[in-house]
Amino acid sequence: MERMGIHKRDILVERVEEAQESQEDAKDQFADALEAFQATVTVDGGELQQAYDKLKVQYDYSVKSANDVRGRITAVKGVAEALFEEWESELGLYTNDSFRRTSEQQLHSTQKDYDKLILAMENAESKMSPVLTVFSDQVLFLKHNLNARAIA
Repeated sequence: MERMGIHKRDILVERVEEAQESQEDAKDQFADALEAFQATVTVDGGELQQAYDKLKVQYDYSVKSANDVRGRITAVKGVAEALFEEWESELGLYTNDSFRRTSEQQLHSTQKDYDKLILAMENAESKMSPVLTVFSDQVLFLKHNLNARAIA
């Protein structure tokens, strides 16, 4: 991409923004799914199939949203790793010791800021799995209730 004039730092900024958008989308999707689940709590027996279908769709969208977030975080990590490796390797190109030291300090400071950013993203992502596990249980429970009713 750099050969085409697109710098790693620009890609990194874009991927961080995309990851933030994915996290916000996932947050909205989880809220929609929670609303759909809460609606099933008060479902009349005859509406169980509709409630299950609606909840299953919400669950599937939630899984997709969580996977999108994970993918975006992975993309951020990939470009950041490349950027930091390049930066590290280019430190030896300096002929001016002062510039090299300043750039090396900036590198370490930037890596610390990046570590905080990625930790925050991973913390947000880690909260999705437990919610999806509970959500999956609820969808499966409704499905099994439908199976029992069908056989009865």
